[in-house]
Amino acid sequence: MTKICILGGGFGGLYTALYLRRFPWAKSPDCQITLVEQKERFLFTPLLYELVTGELKPWEIAPSFDKLLAKKNIQFCQATIEGVDLKARQVKLLGGERLSYDYLVLAVGGKTHTDGVPGAAQYALPFRTLADARYLDERLRSLEATDLPQIRVATIGGGASGVELACKVADRLGKRGHILLVERGAQILKPFPSGLRRGAYRALQARQIQVELRTGVDAIAPNQITLVRDNRFTPLAVDLVLWTAGTKSIDWVSHLDCQQNDRGQLLTLPTLQLVDYPEVLALGDMAEIQYPKAQRIPATAQVAYQQADCAAHNLKALIKRRPLRHFRYLHLGDMLTLGVNAAVVSSFGINIEGRLASITRQLVYLQRLPTLRHRLQVLWHWIVSGCKNLLLLSNGFSSHRQKSVNYSQGVKKLSQK
Repeated sequence: MTKICILGGGFGGLYTALYLRRFPWAKSPDCQITLVEQKERFLFTPLLYELVTGELKPWEIAPSFDKLLAKKNIQFCQATIEGVDLKARQVKLLGGERLSYDYLVLAVGGKTHTDGVPGAAQYALPFRTLADARYLDERLRSLEATDLPQIRVATIGGGASGVELACKVADRLGKRGHILLVERGAQILKPFPSGLRRGAYRALQARQIQVELRTGVDAIAPNQITLVRDNRFTPLAVDLVLWTAGTKSIDWVSHLDCQQNDRGQLLTLPTLQLVDYPEVLALGDMAEIQYPKAQRIPATAQVAYQQADCAAHNLKALIKRRPLRHFRYLHLGDMLTLGVNAAVVSSFGINIEGRLASITRQLVYLQRLPTLRHRLQVLWHWIVSGCKNLLLLSNGFSSHRQKSVNYSQGVKKLSQK
């Protein structure tokens, strides 16, 4: 029996498992595919921001692995990974259990990097998981229930996550919100195209979000953040700090006996195989592909999604002893949500903003949801919700029209008297 073990249930791990199902040999009893993930649910991270404003429900973007993998001949093991013995080809799980493998896929991602800023780990809220979104919702509800005339929120990090989160929180809090976006670089969204960046700036300005560039964070304390710019330290009172600035390797990954770069990423060949262990593939932001001329690819869901397809193909090639495929990233464009029913889409030189961009983004991501069954369930929910909203709007218009008719008739009767 061929044992394939996949660590991590994000885009790289889950989609690799699902893509393997395309091959007849992967459905036979001679092939055992095991997906190991600590969490109970898959998370479609690009749509996590919609939970802040209630535009989407948790079940739409976080279906359970049991539901997604039902009747797919893929074993789901919900467990905490403690490490991997690459030489013995064994995965160590919390509690002492070990899983042996013939082929291994590493796709566990990273964790929030708050090192170097006193108080960041204690007082700043990360935004990476479903639990993070739920906790943020609770904190916002608590602040909204107070009599504070203004709710002050600082978002650290001017990348995609920071900009998207700042816009969503601003729309949720409305006039009560005072949102600060802090970026240590000279501009926000540095790796993105200029058209998308301009659209993001317009969205930030429309929501009166204060953007501080070339600014670092010296320390975070309860209800206070200290910013540093040009060696000047400025303490600011805040009610909430959101942290989106950077990731680092998971502890057990940094201890793997294989080649890594100075950022803790595993070095892989263009085929996604570890340099020293050809039976192990590494995907996502935990890996660096050794391309010529130090070429790098972004750490995004789009990359992991494409890598999963390549990984499944190369696992088949390894088993069948056929030539492997080099991973080639095809950049299809960028999409950001910039508030409620607002987004910006940039693809092949075409930029779209506003409501149309928001609809386009949701439809693209709908097509990217893991299984056809889940896509249809979400689509049906969107259709039903849209019909209800149209009905409410129609009833409101009819009621307003009837009131206008009644008013006109009343005026006519008075004039006749």
